[in-house]
Amino acid sequence: MHRLKRCAWLPTLLLPLAAQAETTAYQADPLVVTGSRYQASGWQLPFSVNRIDAEQATLGKPGVNLSEALGSAPGVVAQNRQNYAQDLQISSRGFGARSAFGIRGIKLLADGVPLSNPDGQGQAATFDLDTLERIEVLRGPFASVYGSNSGGVIQLFSRDGEGPPKVSVDTSQAAYGTSRTRVAAEGGNDKAGFIINRSHFETDGYRDHSGAILDKTFAKLTLYPDDASKLSLSVSELDQNDTQDPQGLTWAQVQNNRRAAAPSALLFNTRKTVDHRQFALNYERSFAAGTWQSTVYSGTRRVIQYQSIPVAVQTPASQSGGVIDFERRFHGIGNRWIQSFDLGSSLLTVTTGLDYDHSRDDRQSYENFVGSTLGVKGNLRRDERNEVTSLSPYVQAAWQLAKLDLQAGLRHNQVEFEVDDRFLSNGDDSGSVTYRELTPTLGASYALSPDLNVYASWGKGVETPTLNELSYSGADNSFGFDLKPATSEQFEVGLKARLGETSSLQLALFQIDTDDELVVESASGGRSRFQNAAQTRRRGVELALESRLSETLRANLAYTQIDAVYSQDFTSNGRLIESGNHLPGIPARTLYGELAWQPLEWFSSSVEGLYRSKLYVEDSNTAKAAPSYALFNWQARFEQKAGALTFNQVLRIDNLLDRQYIGSVIVGDGNGRYYEPGPERAWYVGAGVQYQFD
Repeated sequence: MHRLKRCAWLPTLLLPLAAQAETTAYQADPLVVTGSRYQASGWQLPFSVNRIDAEQATLGKPGVNLSEALGSAPGVVAQNRQNYAQDLQISSRGFGARSAFGIRGIKLLADGVPLSNPDGQGQAATFDLDTLERIEVLRGPFASVYGSNSGGVIQLFSRDGEGPPKVSVDTSQAAYGTSRTRVAAEGGNDKAGFIINRSHFETDGYRDHSGAILDKTFAKLTLYPDDASKLSLSVSELDQNDTQDPQGLTWAQVQNNRRAAAPSALLFNTRKTVDHRQFALNYERSFAAGTWQSTVYSGTRRVIQYQSIPVAVQTPASQSGGVIDFERRFHGIGNRWIQSFDLGSSLLTVTTGLDYDHSRDDRQSYENFVGSTLGVKGNLRRDERNEVTSLSPYVQAAWQLAKLDLQAGLRHNQVEFEVDDRFLSNGDDSGSVTYRELTPTLGASYALSPDLNVYASWGKGVETPTLNELSYSGADNSFGFDLKPATSEQFEVGLKARLGETSSLQLALFQIDTDDELVVESASGGRSRFQNAAQTRRRGVELALESRLSETLRANLAYTQIDAVYSQDFTSNGRLIESGNHLPGIPARTLYGELAWQPLEWFSSSVEGLYRSKLYVEDSNTAKAAPSYALFNWQARFEQKAGALTFNQVLRIDNLLDRQYIGSVIVGDGNGRYYEPGPERAWYVGAGVQYQFD
């Protein structure tokens, strides 16, 4: 724990800053529901949870990627890969860092609906930041109350339509052939509210062969049948056609031309098409005894992806080809009952619920060549039906006794995989496996004073392999039904302090011990095999400071330090990985700061800075690590009003000092193509107009 001592000076340094701040209206205790499932002050909860409101998350920003909004959340690393075919790379206290594509190991929810499959593999691109009301970010032991594959929780909430109807149009242009347009309408009263939002995004991409076109639609209708109930219906769509995939580069390729695509990406014309449709219903009703909440959702997702699997690997006996083509149908329901008991001098709140999620893939795989022509769909090489079902009952209790707040939870996680192989010329991969695990949580917070809370929490978590990790991890690249889930035990202690009337501070120290960590056993021919081969330990510290320095100046700071290592030797791809090696993809130190200034009602400006230490790229820690980097971004926003019209303009410059850096890494890539370079200095300009009806 000697590394943690290095940052002990941070609270001391920041206290004078807060003490000098002027007294202004400031909400030091934002209300959250994540972790406890009922609305509560984040101040009193015995775990790390941060709330990011829409203004902080989106104002003056492009509004395209979730990574734009998560910088102020400590413990979370959200990396824009500059590759829309593979989505963002997000990790929380190291969970999810090994993901080669999409989101893994983190529970991502939008209006209570999972944005991930029951196996934990998901994507952030389907959520529309234009309609954001707030984000809540939960780390630590209590993330496991959201089920398997919940190393952390990121909840996105869309706003309800309110007030007089209004329509708006926005447009923007940016570097690298990037443009975006948006049209929207919203409004509401005490009976109903609505939001309709449509956006179109295009980019040539910073790197060669990284162009993308994304069309998003979101519509939400909120009804208030009576004073005790609320019903919300939402529909979302994502159309993403022939998004190019530049893949990663070797270090030598980065030095030669950091904007290049991998030669194999050009050779096979790697690309991805996504067609996603989703419907969701949320219902809440208050009774004299308690509150009933229900979420129902369903949807379809079609994906066609052309990969760069070498022709020689795609023999008739192989398990798959180089073109993935699947159609997924998914649905789920979550029900919970929240009831409070007044015990005189204390209050007991009990939540009981059941979550059910199901997905069914009709999946084919084809050769990515016809004769000597590469990058086209050829012969069938795989045909199967994959089903994943999760069923999880849970109970949580919160007991408030004056200065003491106790929380406890217990969840039974059951995740079942079923494979029906219909391509039998290379063997029958049919089979099933079911993972079951109980995950308890305990926590307590105590108010040492009206302005200082201390807390401690403990919990166990489970992370099942994803369908993609199971797919090639058995004998001869068959399904790895013998893979075990990774299980973890987490401890956290921390404090939450009010620094005067204008600032708040959160400090957390944590330790996570994991058994049967899922690691890459080998990666070749474009396929990765996984194994349970290691024990790991993550120790770290997180600090978050929010301060209103004056009536016109606001500051945010988030610092994370984590020591993530293997605590047991294991063998990977024929190599000995020694205890003490660092887990790849997890920066040891991350620092984010933002200074926002609004001297006039019609003008605001901010500067944000980000530092990340070097990233190891594979388990042996012998390959070139992605170097550390520091970036600064600047933006200015203008607003004018003329009757019912409101105009706005935005000017933004990212990577203000024009630094060269590696934005993200592909952990354990068998070809050594670990590195995904980030862009140099880039400009962005936007303008919009809104008309509000009487």
